[in-house]
Amino acid sequence: MAAPPLDPAADSARAYHDVVTRIARAAQAAGRDPAAVTLVAVSKQQPWEAIAPVLAAGQRVFGENRVQEAMSRWEGRAEGLSLHLIGPLQSNKAREAIGFFDVIETLDRDKLARALAEEVQRQGRRPRLYVQVNTGEEPQKAGVIPGQADAFVTACRDVYGLAPEGLMCIPPIDEPAGPHFALLGKIAERNGLSRLSMGMSGDFETAVAFGATSVRVGAAVFGSRS
Repeated sequence: MAAPPLDPAADSARAYHDVVTRIARAAQAAGRDPAAVTLVAVSKQQPWEAIAPVLAAGQRVFGENRVQEAMSRWEGRAEGLSLHLIGPLQSNKAREAIGFFDVIETLDRDKLARALAEEVQRQGRRPRLYVQVNTGEEPQKAGVIPGQADAFVTACRDVYGLAPEGLMCIPPIDEPAGPHFALLGKIAERNGLSRLSMGMSGDFETAVAFGATSVRVGAAVFGSRS
């Protein structure tokens, strides 16, 4: 008898529920309330056929890398959702980003802070902001380096009138993630920031143990991008 045809929609829904369960278990193991950890389902570059079943299963928070791609995917579909920009943001895209996203996680330099502040004033819309920290000080990655993070957070507040509420990081792929998550937590604590966006498909349970308030998970939910 021939095997039944694969059902990508069922696979996405099943994988989504598995990730939600794993987040809850990791939180409980760390003595945390699972409700304190938000799953950001990374929908970047995914076909709608993969996203729709996850949306239908109850997921309401999605992460995107590029402004234009996100707008083309979610325009007319975003009501009731929270959309996070998790990819590098060019300052000339500040207008679109402020107008479209609910959370911008990649604030990392003065030029961008200035552009976002101008758009906040112009549009009267204030997405939540996270400062991206390049914890591994990798030259190919965006993010303020840890030694400059305190000064940059202060400048966002005092110079640009912004109110960042958290930090985001992407640890080096070839190093244990835990120390990077711990470092991010220390920077957040001394700057009075309550939100930590850290952890992806390969390390989100570790991130939960280190206090992540949101984890950005793509492949473990949707499968690898083609």
